Amino acid sequence: MKIFLTHGYYLNSDPNELRIMKPYVPLGILYISAYLKQNGFDVSVFDSTFKSFEAQKAALLESKPGVIAIYCNLMTKLNVLPLIKFIKQCDELKNSTVVLGGPEPPFHAAEFLNYGADIIVEGEGEETMLELCRELSEKEPKLAGVNGIIFKSGNEIIKTPQRDKIKDINTLPYPDRAAVDLRLYLGAWKNAHGYSSVSVSTMRGCPYTCRWCSHGVYGVSYRRRSPEKTADEIQHIINTYNPDMLWFVDDVFTVSHKWLSRLAEVFKERGIKIKFECISRSDRLTEDVVKTLKELGCFRLWIGAESGSQHVLDLMDRRVDAADTRDKIKLTRKYGIEAGTFIMLGYPGERKSDIVQTAQHLIDSDPDIFLTTVAYPIKGTPFYTEVESKLVTDLPWDKRTDRDLDFQGRFSKKFYKHANRYLVNEVNYHKMKNRGAGGLAAGKTLLKAKISKFMMNITK
Repeated sequence: MKIFLTHGYYLNSDPNELRIMKPYVPLGILYISAYLKQNGFDVSVFDSTFKSFEAQKAALLESKPGVIAIYCNLMTKLNVLPLIKFIKQCDELKNSTVVLGGPEPPFHAAEFLNYGADIIVEGEGEETMLELCRELSEKEPKLAGVNGIIFKSGNEIIKTPQRDKIKDINTLPYPDRAAVDLRLYLGAWKNAHGYSSVSVSTMRGCPYTCRWCSHGVYGVSYRRRSPEKTADEIQHIINTYNPDMLWFVDDVFTVSHKWLSRLAEVFKERGIKIKFECISRSDRLTEDVVKTLKELGCFRLWIGAESGSQHVLDLMDRRVDAADTRDKIKLTRKYGIEAGTFIMLGYPGERKSDIVQTAQHLIDSDPDIFLTTVAYPIKGTPFYTEVESKLVTDLPWDKRTDRDLDFQGRFSKKFYKHANRYLVNEVNYHKMKNRGAGGLAAGKTLLKAKISKFMMNITK
């Protein structure tokens, strides 16, 4: 039985992504590909990133696989739905079983199944896909005996018991990077930024409970590859692809100080030297940890701030101290590591004064980069549950994502556009002033900040 793994991300049809131009391979699919191949299955991967929907359809028609497994997240949902429709309307693919995985489908299971999907995988995919593919290879598959899936039987939606998470992820093979053309990714990075980058995952799950964050796939857990196994994978990447840097996709790279220290020892023993960037939390950073990151090759550290207001952080259940986050951003820069941070506007209960505090937070901590977003409720999170009765949208399910949802009780969309402009210009003005770059440019930036702050008042 042929298994066809794919996704719905088309870089060339997304102007925003083309402007950013920081594509990474679909690691989740590549882990499943490696796991199924290790267990003797005939697997092909169609990486849609640098290809088109038309090319994807042609590949399906040529392959005529028994199983078409599609990764779907919030960003790719509106591309995945037309793919499902094509498969289900195509006579050549009438014997194919459509399986969906990823963070989006389980929380909208009825909608995806009614749209044409046959089976949804909930949580981690490796063991579930292996058992599912074995069952689908039988003449009369017994889906009810496969844990971790959702499917329809007649008009009834059946959800089997959740599958236990893989306790020891050292047992998993490395992602099947050979199944995609990594040169396309390296070249895209090199052409756009002057350097190339490869993504690496060393852990699964996140033990923290931020109310806006989805734990749909890996759960509220902490499971990690050993430092030795991590170093093996990195050495293989360097020897095979020779990238200029790595991006660790882990939610909190420094969650275990013991693990980090051992990784530094293994890097030193093996002579591994490569630049990388990663994400952490302020409460998992100390001076020794920052020194270790620098020693390992970290050139940019992203520290989740989300807000400069302790009031908002407590509403989010972030369990961090705003003042400590400012200190850790300064500490990071002290050791010659670029500090990046994330800011989320519009969380329920946020006041205009909290946004002003956030601007001051950014001015005081002075990160090298900060990125902003307006909070949106992802189904399956406590944030979504909190605002579910107040949700507002004028789009049907198959024409929207959770990003299109708004909720009653917060400021207008125009307000947050002005709030974002206020933050950017207020912070940039102070950066210019601190560098001694006054004059007309600084004056214009300050004026923009003042106008945006005024507009916040009249667009609330």
